[in-house]
Amino acid sequence: MDKLARRVIRVMLLAVLVYGAFVAYRGVDTVGERLSTFAYSSFFIACGLSFLNYALRFLKWEYYLAILGIRGVPKGESFLTFLSGFVLTVTPGKVGEVFKSLVLYQTRGVPVVRTAPIVVAERVTDLIAVILLITVGSASFPGGAVWASAGAVAVLTLLAFVSSQRLSSAVLVRLEGFAIGKRIAPKITQALVSLRELTTPARLVYPTLLSVVGWGLEGVGLWVILRGFGETPQLTPVLFFYSTATLAGALVPVPGGLGVTESLLEQQMQHLGGIGQASATSAMLVTRFATLWFGVAVGFAALALLRAWHPGLSSPAGEETPEKPADPS
Repeated sequence: MDKLARRVIRVMLLAVLVYGAFVAYRGVDTVGERLSTFAYSSFFIACGLSFLNYALRFLKWEYYLAILGIRGVPKGESFLTFLSGFVLTVTPGKVGEVFKSLVLYQTRGVPVVRTAPIVVAERVTDLIAVILLITVGSASFPGGAVWASAGAVAVLTLLAFVSSQRLSSAVLVRLEGFAIGKRIAPKITQALVSLRELTTPARLVYPTLLSVVGWGLEGVGLWVILRGFGETPQLTPVLFFYSTATLAGALVPVPGGLGVTESLLEQQMQHLGGIGQASATSAMLVTRFATLWFGVAVGFAALALLRAWHPGLSSPAGEETPEKPADPS
């Protein structure tokens, strides 16, 4: 079994423990009874909405590749390359999605250091989009402004680091004082050149709009799942629940936000949305399978198709990034 599969399996085992704890705490019989009444067509609709989110985010990937002048990758292959990044979406902050840069290097020889900044740009626009969704839904809920402020501070700090050469240079000089810093600081410096191209104010608008719609669709997926349990919440607060839980899971450095996203999502549905405890727990579990774990499955399917397309493609997970790959562009 390769390193990639072992890494994902470890996180899956952690997820089993986390979900098992939720079910045991809420009552196995109670949750089981609630799941027995669920309209499972709602789950498949939610998966479809998640896939639409992936399609919109793929447009961002293509947009960023065009900005960086990376051409010649067939659209179908590029889509599979983008989706392959989801195999490591169960990493803190989803930084494992840089895996798709490793895949692009192996299939097309594009230097990883050139495309890895796209992952950071994607996270920035995703954060901005989630904050906007939280802002829209937070008007009638206490505490919404706190999460929006935390996310805004994170985004502004990152943008300041990227846009200000003086600030980034000062941080990198300090980083070079550590052993690991001497090795990674030059790569970060090189990556910042591309990242500055991607995150100018004018180039944040289109990707952020795509992210707003995309993540909004996953929030609609939660709403559909709740209706599958016979609940009838308003859509706006549901978008708030999903967005705040997603933001919390992204900010806390745990794999896939496990435990953090689930707990906050369940509590908000129960205490702010008036959803029954059993329905809130069950809807949270189904939603995580329709978003997080569905994405991982899609990633593995895309990677399998890419390996059929490029038989020489190996699993880059855990390997060192090549220092001087050829650049076909």
